[in-house]
Amino acid sequence: MEQKPTIKKSAYQAGKNLWYAFPILIALLLLISILSQILTKEFYSSIFTGSLLDPLIGSIIGSISMGAPIISYIIGGEMMNQGVSLIAITAFIISWVSVGVFTFPVEAHYLGKKFAFVRNFLSFIFSIIVAITTVTILNLI
Repeated sequence: MEQKPTIKKSAYQAGKNLWYAFPILIALLLLISILSQILTKEFYSSIFTGSLLDPLIGSIIGSISMGAPIISYIIGGEMMNQGVSLIAITAFIISWVSVGVFTFPVEAHYLGKKFAFVRNFLSFIFSIIVAITTVTILNLI
């Protein structure tokens, strides 16, 4: 007869998993903090030229930058004030939140490499598609 796991065992296992993941999460937060200081708002405005490549560039920069949604809206507003196109900002914000280049190793470890790759790849592709679609629809209205 199979014994059901108890709440105490489950809590212990969850705590143990969190303890092992803690150093990885700290390193990840430190890396993101360093990158957010290197990639300033002025950097973003110099990268986007208003070309057809802006959604692709926005998705790449957003994937590398990565962060919390509330911060992306602030950066997006500042980018808009500096003349960056709406399509680039939209691609940037979507990929900022949904694609995790630096979190990939952690995600691959816990959820599997194939899942992590497919999720990040599709999120990257859809960030470009959604940005183009959204801005096109907004310009038609």
